[in-house]
Amino acid sequence: MNTDFIKGVVVPILTIVDEDEKVDEKKQRAQVDYVIEGGVTGILAFGSNGEFYMLEEDEMERGLRIIVDQAAGRVPVYFGIGAINTKKCCRLAKMAVENGAAAVSVLQPMFLKPTHDELFLHFKTIAESIPDTPVLLYNNPGRVGYTLTAQLVEELAHQVPNIVGMKDTSGDITLTEEFIRRTRDVGFKVFGGKDTLLYASLCHGAVGGVCTAANFMPELITDVYNKFAAGDLHGSLEAQFKLNPVRLSMDAASFPVAAKDMAALRGRDVGVPYRPSLPTPAGAARDGFVRTMTAAGLL
Repeated sequence: MNTDFIKGVVVPILTIVDEDEKVDEKKQRAQVDYVIEGGVTGILAFGSNGEFYMLEEDEMERGLRIIVDQAAGRVPVYFGIGAINTKKCCRLAKMAVENGAAAVSVLQPMFLKPTHDELFLHFKTIAESIPDTPVLLYNNPGRVGYTLTAQLVEELAHQVPNIVGMKDTSGDITLTEEFIRRTRDVGFKVFGGKDTLLYASLCHGAVGGVCTAANFMPELITDVYNKFAAGDLHGSLEAQFKLNPVRLSMDAASFPVAAKDMAALRGRDVGVPYRPSLPTPAGAARDGFVRTMTAAGLL
């Protein structure tokens, strides 16, 4: 199984919707072009910042078709799965592959507190439903309330042939390092999931990052990766320091609206979030966006 494409900066692309909360095809295609022209090496459709939890399956399939068609092979398109039910996850995985996804990323079930064995079987079953397609685990303890353990990831990486990588959004660099250390013998590909830790993740052996900031400042986040890959460690670190204040200012807003707010500030027509979320109103949080983006040369 070829996994050479699993690297670099992958953007969890914004899902752009019209007033009826349907994917706006014209604007979605424009966003695909924008991030590719900004230098990303992959697009993740329906990740956390793509508001996967808001879409019905038929609309998700339509959106994926649009993204894959517009990408036109320029970069691989990954598909994010965040369902709780194993059977639904398998259905979504098959749908994604049928519609051109190069790989799928699977979030651990939210609301539940599964045991080690339950999680192992969950991920194994999903992977076995699409045996010829790379599957990435997605660890996001901040959103689901518990973490994937290094032991579980090690077992999945060694026992399920097409579970070939993961995204770690724990923010715990020791845990990220353990995921890498325990799986490096089988070429398991670990992405950092925190924009502010891209440089640190690369230093510990990550292959890249899944980075929200690439939706509105792709030139800055890809600069961290590209300079690191070229051996310019000092330049990579300075690029990381340049983007961090912008990324940190997003935390003052409600999740996940800040990425669309910042894209709009840069002149991107990305619409509004799904309700009940609302654009960030005038005030301290929005002022922070403008201040940090101006300091970074984005405005």
